This record gives sequence, C-alpha cells and structure tokens, in this order.
Amino acid sequence: MNLRMREDQQEALRLRAEEEGRSMHAIVLQAIDRYLEQEADRGAVRRLGEKYAAGHADLLRRLGE
Repeated sequence: MNLRMREDQQEALRLRAEEEGRSMHAIVLQAIDRYLEQEADRGAVRRLGEKYAAGHADLLRRLGE
C-alpha cells in the first residue's frame, strides 16, 4: 500500500515525528489504530441503540406523545 499525502501534510507529519522522537510510520499506524477502534465503538453503539429502540418501540412512541 502506498499512502499519498499533500506536501503540507507530509511536512507536518515529519515535524511531529521529529518532535516526538518517533517515526512517521509509527505515528500513521497509531492514527489508523485509533480510527479503527473509534469506528468499531460507533458501530457497537449504533447496533445497541437499534436493538433497544426496537425492543422498546411502544414506550418510545408513548413518550413522544
């Protein structure tokens, strides 16, 4: 896989990596891990919300009246 970034993004990443004493690669991998974890959490919350909304549809309808 190749990652194409704008020049300003690459320069900002290079500076951040230098400041942190880490590689650009390590920072990108951490960002990907965080994104995937965040999206998995959102998916779980969405599924639970749908489950409980369906199970309590009558109550939610009455509360909305």
